[in-house]
Amino acid sequence: MKIKAALFDLDGVVFDTEPQYTVFWGTICKEYHPEEVGLEHRIKGQTLTQIFDTLFPGQTDIQASVTERLNAFEREMRLDYIPGFVDFVQDLHAHGVKTAVVTSSNREKMKVVYKKRPEFLDYFDQVLTSEDFSHSKPAPDCYLKGAEVFGALPQECVGFEDSFNGLRAVRESGAYTIGLATTNSKEAIIPLSDQVIDDFTRLTYDEMMKWID
Repeated sequence: MKIKAALFDLDGVVFDTEPQYTVFWGTICKEYHPEEVGLEHRIKGQTLTQIFDTLFPGQTDIQASVTERLNAFEREMRLDYIPGFVDFVQDLHAHGVKTAVVTSSNREKMKVVYKKRPEFLDYFDQVLTSEDFSHSKPAPDCYLKGAEVFGALPQECVGFEDSFNGLRAVRESGAYTIGLATTNSKEAIIPLSDQVIDDFTRLTYDEMMKWID
């Protein structure tokens, strides 16, 4: 099968940021919902709107305060690439594969990325954010949109995800699903993945196509 496009989640797939977000949302959850242990893990993969609907429905003052804190946090957070990502994405381009980010993050967050990592846009042909989808993960809309922008069928795409919601979205779209064990254990994400990797180290286009073929 010809793979026309590779679609990447952002946090935990392109950037090693999930541990940082776990700390941030852990602090928020303990502050406002101390009775729900581990709540910060259950909201992974959701948009900010979804998180607010879960944690602070209708509480606009709290939402505004948390948004301000989140924006400040994201301005300072580290954006280290997942090991092997840069070499892998360049190899995909060398083989004519289009690439896109498909993220639940918003455009405001992406401004921080572009400022801190100006080379980022060299790695992707498209960047799709939460504003581009009617329904967020685990709905497949974002990955269906990712295929559509390249004129590809979902079956001609491969999606890379780390969260449970994200993996469900890729699988539901019909794309080949590769899970990264950067946020959850291999054992936990195997049932939702066609293939699981620790990171992109030593992964090449040719190796990936062996799995898909």
